[in-house]
Amino acid sequence: MRQCKWLRSDESHDYRELRTGKLSSVPGSVHICFGSYWFADTLDQSKTIPLYLRWHFCQTMQISNELLFFFSALGAFNGLLLGLYFALLKRPKHLSNFFLGGFLICMSIRIGKSVIFYFNEDFPFGYLQFGLTACFFIGPFLYFYFSSLFVEKKKLLKRWKWHLIVLVPLILAVNVFVPFEHHIDLWRPYIIEGIYAVWICYSLAALPYLIRQVKQDRREQRSLSALSIWSLSIYIGNILIWAAFEFCGFTSYILGALLFSFMFYLLLLLFMFRKRSDFSASQRQEKYKDKKISNQLADSLMAQLEQYMTESQIYTDPNVKLADIAKTLNVLPHTLSQLLNDNYGKSFPQFINEHRITAAKEMMVNRSELTLAAIAYDSGFNSKSAFYSSFKKLNGMTPSAFQKQQNKGA
Repeated sequence: MRQCKWLRSDESHDYRELRTGKLSSVPGSVHICFGSYWFADTLDQSKTIPLYLRWHFCQTMQISNELLFFFSALGAFNGLLLGLYFALLKRPKHLSNFFLGGFLICMSIRIGKSVIFYFNEDFPFGYLQFGLTACFFIGPFLYFYFSSLFVEKKKLLKRWKWHLIVLVPLILAVNVFVPFEHHIDLWRPYIIEGIYAVWICYSLAALPYLIRQVKQDRREQRSLSALSIWSLSIYIGNILIWAAFEFCGFTSYILGALLFSFMFYLLLLLFMFRKRSDFSASQRQEKYKDKKISNQLADSLMAQLEQYMTESQIYTDPNVKLADIAKTLNVLPHTLSQLLNDNYGKSFPQFINEHRITAAKEMMVNRSELTLAAIAYDSGFNSKSAFYSSFKKLNGMTPSAFQKQQNKGA
């Protein structure tokens, strides 16, 4: 590696030193960084660059920069439009659409600021501050979006308003009393690092909602639902873009914008796929909503189901899926789910856990030598905590209390 200087030529063929960096170079050769910036070997800075070479290099780099600007800015612009669509126009209106729109709008503003600043370092401080302020809300909007998807609306309404009551005055106070232009030393690095910390903390807080949804999909079916794939894609894209900006000192400042453009068009394809999947699902629901399972068929299926559960003890398999049992009974998963909901008044996980708890209680009575942990695993639970939670929910007491009660009665 040789010490070289980043130089830029003007119309009179003179050079102006801009920055210092390191570049592997051949003595006397000329190198290009980007745009109109040039690398000249420090051992021979007096060498004149031929005009035709300068024109050729300049034209090549100009085309490259135009393409780079086009792809990075296009994603930000389209992301802004899609964000406005979700926040204001998407039907039916749902709180999750508003939060997704807010997430896309804030992300697009942040990306747009990065694109313009990368190609124009004389960008006004006011616009830089506006872009970083939008960045402050990316993580919270992502958290609110996942919350609105997977949490009851009444609980959510109480949460997100309190978050905004704290966050909005905080960032407004920073903007008013500590403006970027007059407090650069505070913004770089302290306030900016604080903004990125808020972004990643809220992103991590949203992760449990996503994990819960994926686990539910895995319990009820073999493959992930369209909603889980969509949510995972948004979350992974968000983390990658955060990492690109947080660690841009080790990569390139424009990488975050390019990642956003790539993730945006990937999400757009997933959105179209999800929209079609939702439409297909709604068609299936419409098709079956007036086709309630007849009493005769329901009685027959319930008898088969209870016999299968007793004989096979399939509930002891911690990875049992609704689709597995439906296949054995030779019915569609939708039909079995409908049977459980309409005739048992239970979801599939509730139905399975009840059989597991019944088996566990029998083991506690008849096999007192077993520990509670062994009983939990033998009855089909994949963790002791899940066993305790389900047992207490169904019986109003812990397994230990039930065991003591049985011993006292004996």
